[in-house]
Amino acid sequence: MNLYTAEMRTGLDIAASWGKLEYTGWQDENLSWKEDVYIGDWSYLDELRVTGPDALALFSSLAVNSFKKFALGQAKHTIFCNAEGKVIGEGILMRLAEDDFLFNARGPVATWIKYNYDHGNFDATFAMSMDEFKFQVSGPKALALLQDLTDAPLTETKFMHFVDATIEGHPVRFLRQGMAGEIGFELQGPKTSADAVRAAVMRTGKKYNLRRMGARTAMVNHLEAGCPTVTHDYLPAITGENERDYYNEYNVEVDDDTSADWYQSFERCLKVKGSFDGDDPSAWFRSPIQLGWARNIKFDHEFYGREALEAEMENPKRGIVTLVWNLDDVKEVNDSLYHDEVPYDFMDFPRAQWFAMYTSSVVVGDKEIGSTTSRGFSFYFRKVLSHGVIDLEYTEPGTEVEVIWGDPGHRQKRIRATVHTYPYKHDNRYNDLTNQNKVSVS
Repeated sequence: MNLYTAEMRTGLDIAASWGKLEYTGWQDENLSWKEDVYIGDWSYLDELRVTGPDALALFSSLAVNSFKKFALGQAKHTIFCNAEGKVIGEGILMRLAEDDFLFNARGPVATWIKYNYDHGNFDATFAMSMDEFKFQVSGPKALALLQDLTDAPLTETKFMHFVDATIEGHPVRFLRQGMAGEIGFELQGPKTSADAVRAAVMRTGKKYNLRRMGARTAMVNHLEAGCPTVTHDYLPAITGENERDYYNEYNVEVDDDTSADWYQSFERCLKVKGSFDGDDPSAWFRSPIQLGWARNIKFDHEFYGREALEAEMENPKRGIVTLVWNLDDVKEVNDSLYHDEVPYDFMDFPRAQWFAMYTSSVVVGDKEIGSTTSRGFSFYFRKVLSHGVIDLEYTEPGTEVEVIWGDPGHRQKRIRATVHTYPYKHDNRYNDLTNQNKVSVS
């Protein structure tokens, strides 16, 4: 089934799940996670609670990750692929107790797991909800802020582990992660306490120059820190022949793009824009190897898509890099709005507000060597950056390439770009919590 249509290329859907587009201005908010601290709201993520003797077996049968070592209080970035080894989705799986697991994610991956549970024979119970708040608090001052709010042993908490504590009497789970590439914790708890917990963080955060994250710049931290995201950097790989029964069972066709059903629909997650073109949705699928997640793949268990990933691991073709765009070429695109009769496609700042995989072709001469996504402007670094999945022979930092800007059929511009290390921003997530280092770029 080919879901790639002109209508999908033009449907505008501002991803305002984080609340307002801006709170203190996107430039100020972009500085927050490098200089101070921010709070961002990811409470729109789905929650899967699976309990029982076969709970872990369900995840192990589908995920590329190994679960031979999975301690209580630990979390894993867990990745799920289709039969061809392309990513359906990923999220954070937490082990709450011996046979009690909570998975947070967004997109079709939640119903993919539900489908396999329903059609399997697992001795477990399954519940899907959106009952918890999820506030990310991240930046150089995050630890100091949170230590003012709780007696939890945060300095002893390892990366991708969590502890349960309270904030002003409200139960909160403190998950150490850091999607911005900085020390950070995700605060999780019942939504009935969300307003009170947020208010407490905001009050205490004043002395740390805390900023609230708006939708306009929220995904720039994923760009700087190298965190590919469903719909933005890959389409969920759910349209293949092997996944047809699942697709037919869970696809919701809706006309009202303001309804809750539309928000959960596959159509919302299968939209593309940009110069990169293809004949089938699979052209926008990506493997975990291409997205920089090869280290998560372990062949110590049987899982869906294993055979395809084994073959790719033996002979990978493409890898992920950061592309740094030439600012003079970017300025020419913007200047065309004021001077040219037929301007180039609008280049939104700091990033596109389309809820779509905005994908541009990457070329060397006349040869297409891959594609690039998540183009955005880092106010902190004063750079236009993007994630690029390109042929391995061109992934050496310093390699010069070109990005084709503009939808097919529109006026297009070749923008010079330089390959840079991935991620662009130095990764401070794993820092010793008693010795926080200043941010730098490698």
